[in-house]
Amino acid sequence: MKALWGIRIFCAVVEQKSFVSAARQLGTSPSSATRALQALEEELGTALLARSSKQLELTMAGESYYPIARQMLDLQQQAEEELNQQIAAPRGLLRFSAPETLGRTVLPRVLALLAEENPDLRFDVLYSDATLEPIREKLDFAIRGAFPASSELIGYPLWDYRRHLYASPAYLARHGAPEHPRQLPGHRVIIHTAPRVLKAWNFISQDTQISLNLSAWHRSNSGNGVLEAIRAGMGIGRLGDWLAEPLVARGELVRLCPEFRIVSSQGDDPQMHAVFASRSIPRKARLLLDALRRDGLTAARLP
Repeated sequence: MKALWGIRIFCAVVEQKSFVSAARQLGTSPSSATRALQALEEELGTALLARSSKQLELTMAGESYYPIARQMLDLQQQAEEELNQQIAAPRGLLRFSAPETLGRTVLPRVLALLAEENPDLRFDVLYSDATLEPIREKLDFAIRGAFPASSELIGYPLWDYRRHLYASPAYLARHGAPEHPRQLPGHRVIIHTAPRVLKAWNFISQDTQISLNLSAWHRSNSGNGVLEAIRAGMGIGRLGDWLAEPLVARGELVRLCPEFRIVSSQGDDPQMHAVFASRSIPRKARLLLDALRRDGLTAARLP
């Protein structure tokens, strides 16, 4: 087991590029991590990392050894998960963050079902539209919407969706409906400001692409705040179809300029996804995310 611990330390140092970050991720001290790696190198009879005061670099032996070591840890994790599935039900606390809008219907329904099926499983949910880091916030994982950020965090896709323009019938009765995105500057636009202010909205249809820099009439750092402002008739806003279409079906919202959708600057549609700080995903976390991936979108579209 000491050799396995040394391998785990080695892989974490390589992936985090820091003894301090690797030790924090694994719940140990930097000095203990250093000693474990030194013991592994002594056992192997070769140096795996070249250390200097400013950086860490893999030696030639380290470059050859890392993919094998990573595979060993992945196989061990897989074996443990398969064994746990056979001998024990998920239990304990699962702490994670999620966008506020997931707390309206989708996530509570999935959590309620899992809690009923697994009475020893508990949840601590931090609802926030900010971009929270799992390590810093002591989270098992973080669920995010929009576009996966370029980072060293491990991604876990849930579902793709599309963004469109929406308004309430009351707003349209007072101000009319834009027939084209170019008419938006003449309307009261509601903009979501978390995690950052996106003034450029990129519209795409079958044969047209338009980028508009819009000034907000109203702003909110809350996805739920944006949705409720639109429902209340305060203006026109951008919403995910999984959230808005059930309200369209009930006559509470209207989709505007339906031939257009709003994409990233690269032309991509957004995605609901989760991020982990480690490749080792706890079984109880995978259980929740698999259920959310399988049932969450269906639940969101229920009227």
